[in-house]
Amino acid sequence: MEKLKFTFEVKPSTDGKSNYIAVTSITTQDDKVFLIPEEYQAVSLHKHIQTSKTFTTVKNTLKKRYQSRGVWIKMTEGILQTYMDEDDNMIFQDQLLEETTQEQLAIASKKCSEDPIVKILEKLVEGQQNREKQSIKKLADRFVIEKFDGKNSSAYQWMSVFEKECERFNITQDEEKIEIFRLFLEKSCNDWYSSMMIKLGLQSEWSEWKSSFLQTYASKGWTTSKYALSFKYQSGSLLEYAVKKEKLLLEVRKTIDEGTLIDIIAAGLPDFITDRINKEEIEHTKHLFNALGRLEHLVTRKKFIKKREDTKPIKEKCGICEKLKKGIRYHSEDSCWFKTKMNTEKDKKQIKLINNSELECELQCEDQKN
Repeated sequence: MEKLKFTFEVKPSTDGKSNYIAVTSITTQDDKVFLIPEEYQAVSLHKHIQTSKTFTTVKNTLKKRYQSRGVWIKMTEGILQTYMDEDDNMIFQDQLLEETTQEQLAIASKKCSEDPIVKILEKLVEGQQNREKQSIKKLADRFVIEKFDGKNSSAYQWMSVFEKECERFNITQDEEKIEIFRLFLEKSCNDWYSSMMIKLGLQSEWSEWKSSFLQTYASKGWTTSKYALSFKYQSGSLLEYAVKKEKLLLEVRKTIDEGTLIDIIAAGLPDFITDRINKEEIEHTKHLFNALGRLEHLVTRKKFIKKREDTKPIKEKCGICEKLKKGIRYHSEDSCWFKTKMNTEKDKKQIKLINNSELECELQCEDQKN
């Protein structure tokens, strides 16, 4: 026996909220059909089938509930030992499988499809799936993740958070992940998504989308790391600086230990701040944040003192007013009202002195001629 035909079907889980792929029957090359018991149909129990390339195609094909496909899979040593015993009897999990025929299977399937209750259930399931699609946008609003615009610090970190949020809301199907992925992209990333949709389509593997996303947007240089490490406190709130520094460092390397994280954050603080913090008391970043919150008054007071010094009134006597005997007045000489008048008088005196010098020179010359 060279190959076996396995029938796969998408079935609802016990709670009815999700689907799973089931292996319902096995057909031999001489058209003998063997049924898999209900409790052993989950494909997760059929490890050797999951590793075959054929199953990958089946997984991409079956998207809707109650869809089914029958495919031939070549016999391997693992499959042979799993589904056949030494006497060529069809078994699974040490149980003999029930044998039936193709005709009996077709009759049973027809009766089941014509059953009014089954038809009602199918309509209910279809309606539920439509409602689930409509609620995807509402579900996305509950995701705790910022949108990706291509400039986020770490594409790897962002993708990890996105996949964890999908798990939290039980979004397991590739098609659902690809569909909701679009709602968290901004700017030029939307163009990238449109291009991928043209190339791959919605009914493709999520792993292909993920791989392309990381190859496109993952930072391959040191710029992000250098910026996170060199980021220092300049002005403003100490706590805001520390929180932002922690975020930058974790985006670069999530696995950084907390002691190193504290040291790097403290390295970017002014000396007059770190001198007031006892390092032995800081075991977690929350302890550092708490300490910085208590020291906020040091940076706010410094700003207040500087502002008061800048607006300090001038206490210089005006020399012009004093010379003109206008009284003692406190203002700059440049803004004095009598400055123009004083300059005019100086110009007149200078002209008079120049004229007198010229006359004296002419008289001396005349005396010499005589």
